[in-house]
Amino acid sequence: MLKLNKFFEPIYTLGPDGIPFFKMFINGEWVNSNSKEVIDVDTPIDGSIIARISNASKEDVDRATDVAYESRRKIRDIPGIERIEIFERASQILSEYKDDFITTLMLEAGKPKRDAEGEVRATIDRLKLTMEEARKIFGEYIPGDWSDDTTGKIALVIREPVGVVVAISPFNYPLFIASAKIVPALLAGNTVVSKQSSENPLSLLLFARVLEEAGIPSGSLNIITGSGAIGGYLVSNEKVAMINFTGSTDVGKQIAKTAGLKKLHLELGGKGMAIVLDDADLELAAKKCVEGSLKNAGQRCDAISSVLVVESLADKFVKEVMKEAKNWKHGDPRDPSVKVGPVINVRAAQRIKGLVDDAVAKGAKLLMGGNHKDCYFEPTVLYDVPLNARIAWEETFGPVITIIKIKNEDEAIEIGKKSRYGLDSCVFTKDFYKMWKVAKRLETGEVTINDLPRHGVGYFPFGGSKESGIGREGIGYSIDEMTQIKTITFNLEPAKLGKVRRVYSA
Repeated sequence: MLKLNKFFEPIYTLGPDGIPFFKMFINGEWVNSNSKEVIDVDTPIDGSIIARISNASKEDVDRATDVAYESRRKIRDIPGIERIEIFERASQILSEYKDDFITTLMLEAGKPKRDAEGEVRATIDRLKLTMEEARKIFGEYIPGDWSDDTTGKIALVIREPVGVVVAISPFNYPLFIASAKIVPALLAGNTVVSKQSSENPLSLLLFARVLEEAGIPSGSLNIITGSGAIGGYLVSNEKVAMINFTGSTDVGKQIAKTAGLKKLHLELGGKGMAIVLDDADLELAAKKCVEGSLKNAGQRCDAISSVLVVESLADKFVKEVMKEAKNWKHGDPRDPSVKVGPVINVRAAQRIKGLVDDAVAKGAKLLMGGNHKDCYFEPTVLYDVPLNARIAWEETFGPVITIIKIKNEDEAIEIGKKSRYGLDSCVFTKDFYKMWKVAKRLETGEVTINDLPRHGVGYFPFGGSKESGIGREGIGYSIDEMTQIKTITFNLEPAKLGKVRRVYSA
């Protein structure tokens, strides 16, 4: 049963069965949907219902976007330093109630406690970094006398908010990813309508309560809950200026078709490769590849989704992987010793099972795991996976270590080029020239050397190429995406302040 501090009492009511019903946050008020439709939120731990939320109607969506559109001046009229102070207060409030967030993440997302703690800590850090991020909002001065066309003029190039930003977040990091969209949007002076996956929307609602208490102006942040269909209706609204979406490539493509001329920031699917070359530190590579594949039950866009290892050392590498993988205990995430909890739902477990079975049927060796009970998919090791297996190309999003033999780095690069994804990859080698060659030739948004890919708080920019998305996220880089450039040109000639072009005769 989910129990929360009294601080959160305004955001829910208790039903006769003791299950909390969470409200939506529109125009600074906690409200119910006028549709009266309800969605059960169950926990992947045991399938029990832990909460209920409103399934927003189209009228609710229209109201939220109308309010955000009409409230644009409220957030823009607050001095930037005061916006930063709001987020500093929010970080303090979130720290005070972090145990409520940790418990909620464990229940709604099935996260082991250490992973839930890490997500809360990252969100607090993200709030603290707003001062650093705000520096990216500065503009520039351009003297015009370097061109015949603009002599006698100057220009100021400034950054302004785009307007209403729709932020749609996935289930795998329901608190952090949502906050990493909302914080820079508000910091830049935009208003926000946010929707979290209906699988686990509770931590976002708790976060909205924190921002409310910290002093975000009414109407600047609006949270709706509901099905994916409501999200589709939201992105089509003409008052929306930008859509910031993290999720599957297929949904991202549909958003792009629906959005029209809206600004898009899409972080989509990934097939992160780890390339282990013949001079790699095998113990290090094995440890990092196991962590990169199993952390958060593999449900990470920056997860290692396949390991490409040079065949001359593949057998030795696999022995190291098996030794390390056995340290990743699997089970109920409420057990402090558990590192791998359940995946988000039974459908996800069944999809992962289909990928594993297909690989085995095509010749892969199943060295560990391969089965699931309800939402609990065993940590799995597949060795010598053939390239005609689906799991060699499809995003796994589950706790599977997929090991593919290669001849050398050139073959790894060619496999990378054939992938439709291009989000993250990594390479393990001690040879500078090999690591540089791989890093330069892989068509991905980020390449990590001798470590697993991890976006963390976004201090380094990240984002995808090919079908992994559009745009870059991170401290300062998200601000770039959520602002637009305005050029203000001044003619100095009336005041005789402009430089005069001197004409020379031959």
